[in-house]
Amino acid sequence: MSRPVLLHSDTLLSYSFGPDHPMGPDRVRLALELADYLGIMELFDICVPLPQHRAQVRRIHDPDYLEALGQLVPHPRYGWGTEDNPLAAGIHEVALDIAAASTTAAQLVWEGQCTRAVNIAGGLHHAQRNGISGFCMLNDAASAIDWLLEHGAQRVAYLDVDAHHGDGVEQMFWDDPRVLTISVHESGLYLFPGTGFAGDIGGPQALGTAVNVALEKNISDQEWLRAVHGIIPPLLQRFRPQIIISQHGADPHRADPLTHMELSVNAMEMTARSVRRWADRYAQGRWVALGGGGYQRDSVARTWASLLAAVAGVVIDMATPMPAGWDSVVHRHGVVPTSTTLGDSWADLSGIDPTEVIGGQRCQAMVATSKAVFPYWGIAAYHG
Repeated sequence: MSRPVLLHSDTLLSYSFGPDHPMGPDRVRLALELADYLGIMELFDICVPLPQHRAQVRRIHDPDYLEALGQLVPHPRYGWGTEDNPLAAGIHEVALDIAAASTTAAQLVWEGQCTRAVNIAGGLHHAQRNGISGFCMLNDAASAIDWLLEHGAQRVAYLDVDAHHGDGVEQMFWDDPRVLTISVHESGLYLFPGTGFAGDIGGPQALGTAVNVALEKNISDQEWLRAVHGIIPPLLQRFRPQIIISQHGADPHRADPLTHMELSVNAMEMTARSVRRWADRYAQGRWVALGGGGYQRDSVARTWASLLAAVAGVVIDMATPMPAGWDSVVHRHGVVPTSTTLGDSWADLSGIDPTEVIGGQRCQAMVATSKAVFPYWGIAAYHG
């Protein structure tokens, strides 16, 4: 395979937590429909998850927890059967396939069958070693990273730009110097899971390899882009990853019902293109992109269609009109469309050059993170 690969199968969409639950497979379905309308899907080879990779989760999750998940009865100890994580027929099998899909993507890229792969059904970054957390049952990103380490990788970078802290992935590799985890998120002072502060920098054998940018509420495109581009590239340059795995939750968007950020689809699209550029510059082009959070169906579809374009290596005009009938499509999911175009008309990214560290006033979170982590890498910290 020389073209980018999309990991997908109908089984990844065969679950439901109920009509009122924010998490649902329609998020992925709508994104793929929009990408198809934009002509992006034809740029990908489609690959189904390799079934043998379902077993990879045994290396990162406790056996008792995995056994309990296979039983459709409440398990309060593991968070299974709660309002956030309700009992759902077949969800255990779907979770195994999502983890297998991300691990398959990692294998395809690592073994050179393609340089870029994407699983937008993945990015379930809250799942813990011994429990469900934040709608996440099995940690597909951690499964993919573990497979890479098992097969010879010595430097894996995990980038997480979801509105929520990527706590599950961070904790699983907290004391492993082979894995650099960078999470840019809304501060845990305001948002689940309440973790991921600047001083959280990794275990004693891996100090400086856990990086957390805990942003204030209502952060703007410009502030967010400055933090992302000011923290991530200097660390990648020093770490020299052999592969990048990134999680692209769409919930930093202004319209998301569960978060308090003010981002546009345009800013998240710009960041996706930056991650591709960083993969080319620092990781021999090797990049696995995952989905994640995001609960306003219209903005999620637009964000992930833009992510697919970035993985495919094409730039789609953000002023491209949405397809005819899109209003009716998203209305069926109880959502009011937030834009008539792929991007947000209110977004103004003029004058921002993502190929450089963005100048201007640096936010407090960016400064705090640089002071906590940069010294371990021989990088000068920022000042406000």
